Amino acid sequence: MRAAVAGNTARLLAIVVAALGYFVDVFDIWLFSSVRQASLKSLGFEGDEVKRVGEALLNWQMGGFIIGAILFGIVADRRGRLAVLFGSIITYSIANVANGFVQDYGSYAACRFVAGVGLAGELGAGIALVSELVSTARRGWATTFVATVGVSGSVAAPLVAGAVDWRTAYFIGGGMGLALLVMRIGVLESGMFNDIKDRDDIRRGDFLALFRSGERFKRYMATILSGAPVWFFAGLMMTFSPEVQTSLGIADPNPAPKIIAIAALGLCIGDVLFGALSQFMKSRRRAFWLAYLWISVVVTLIFLTSRTATSFFWLMFVGGVGAGYWAVFVTTAGEVFGTNLRGTVATTAPSFVRGLVIPMTLCARALEPHLGPIGALGALGAVVLGLAAWSVWSLPETFHRDMNFVEE
Repeated sequence: MRAAVAGNTARLLAIVVAALGYFVDVFDIWLFSSVRQASLKSLGFEGDEVKRVGEALLNWQMGGFIIGAILFGIVADRRGRLAVLFGSIITYSIANVANGFVQDYGSYAACRFVAGVGLAGELGAGIALVSELVSTARRGWATTFVATVGVSGSVAAPLVAGAVDWRTAYFIGGGMGLALLVMRIGVLESGMFNDIKDRDDIRRGDFLALFRSGERFKRYMATILSGAPVWFFAGLMMTFSPEVQTSLGIADPNPAPKIIAIAALGLCIGDVLFGALSQFMKSRRRAFWLAYLWISVVVTLIFLTSRTATSFFWLMFVGGVGAGYWAVFVTTAGEVFGTNLRGTVATTAPSFVRGLVIPMTLCARALEPHLGPIGALGALGAVVLGLAAWSVWSLPETFHRDMNFVEE
């Protein structure tokens, strides 16, 4: 009896710590988006430079995610999920405290890059750990809880940004990360990982193994692309919402923190909604299809009908709900590969989705002279949703999958 209670307590602690770790992760991403204009203007940038430099800094951060994802993904499968949870948050916290002292573009870019490297390990290691500790029937609920608590960081970030100076906001973000380290003491390693860590016949954390098999590579790419619409909406529509509103002809555009806060609230609701639907329908794929339909309709309405600040505000909220299938995405990323590659995939896939913001911003800028800002976003959105639909069509249904298996 005591052993069962102790086991349940350990699982609960792991779920809570993973959720709070992801909260800190998301808080940082949306903190930059919320203070982008204020911080860059205080550093002397003006006019179109605010958007151009903001895009560059965002891309530096997302580039850090890509590098950190590969690094921490390999560590997660070779050294364990907990090693990543500790190493990533230390890296992130130091970078954010340093970000509060930046005085120029170079130091700002360096801090964003290092923060991205650190944050890349948070979500994947947490999801891999939770997926392996929780039963098949409850796995989706646990990962939905982690994702929903995490995404609520996108609501907290603009609120903090609106309440304090941008430098203080970065200090707060770094301080939260350091406080989280204390909670991680006592979190247990995954039993599934412990069962294979000393086996010489199983290759663990072999990132290149994802590319050696055509079937495995296709499965990996489909996993990544299934999440791309979330960051089309979040990375382009939310982060650059003031510029999007101006392009739509809205005379009095909402400030970025206001749009980010309301859209992020939608993301939180969407995470609960689509996570719950995937459980009730016993299908990850059906939840994906519903989310894609939802976000397609709402983004189309934003481009075609939004001509006032009020209509844009509420449509971004509804769009956030549709883009809030991240819980289903991260759950799938933790289910689709075996234990010896699960940490690598669960860590790299979400970070590579975020990294897609780099080619998306570059493509949008390249298309703007030919199609205009809104036409460029519309064309890009259609491509992203088309690739996402292909990916879900290609992926296996993973709802009932037993997690205790390895990739040959």
